Amino acid sequence: MTPHWFVCPQPNPSAESRLFIFPYAGGSPAAFSKWTLKDIESQIVHYPGRGSRFNEPPIKTIDALAENIMEVIQPLLDKPFALFGHSLGGLVAYEVARSLRRSDPSITLRAGLPRPTRLFISACAAPQLPDSNPPIHSLPDDEFLGALKEFNGIPAEILNQPEALKILLPILRADFEAVESYRFESSEPPLDIPIVAFGGVGDERVSREQLEAWASLTTAAFTPHYFRGDHFFLNTNKDAILEAIRAEV
Repeated sequence: MTPHWFVCPQPNPSAESRLFIFPYAGGSPAAFSKWTLKDIESQIVHYPGRGSRFNEPPIKTIDALAENIMEVIQPLLDKPFALFGHSLGGLVAYEVARSLRRSDPSITLRAGLPRPTRLFISACAAPQLPDSNPPIHSLPDDEFLGALKEFNGIPAEILNQPEALKILLPILRADFEAVESYRFESSEPPLDIPIVAFGGVGDERVSREQLEAWASLTTAAFTPHYFRGDHFFLNTNKDAILEAIRAEV
């Protein structure tokens, strides 16, 4: 089952560590196929409803995504690893990190699982803050598309292809529903692993204040990095982001 949920663009059995990449809303492993580092093996999470999993219904809650991933991730935790998530993926990565912490034998009677060495959060507001963006997942198609265009994350050639949009819109609606229905569970203590946050200086969806509020969700170090660009700054700063990840892992 594990290959069903993870795509490795460049298998590297001798890699010293792994980086699990959690895509953004509407994103698939193809968007991160070139996110490779020499000594770090990338494993890209493959959400249902897209790519080779297009016949499967998309999952509409962050918790269910994290739970499904937890069921299949254990075989890949045999070497040091970090988690990276962009936008929606940041919330999923965070919940996976919390689930791994709950498996600690000092907290639960279950066998413990390894902890990530780092949590990399990208273009994702800290979840304890109220969402400053209005919900869009249930808008009529034309209004939903108008809201999506503000993200600058969907290529124009797709926006201009009705058949492609017919496939993509249900996936995007499900992903936005997952984000917009997510409720932060405040009763759990902060993580005890370093959090590194990446932000775009022109991101109108996630402010500097919202990004840096992640600092209160860990008792370890918090480090912010900023790049030129909007919510999808990662598309034009891949090499710089990967270099920042390499320096931390």
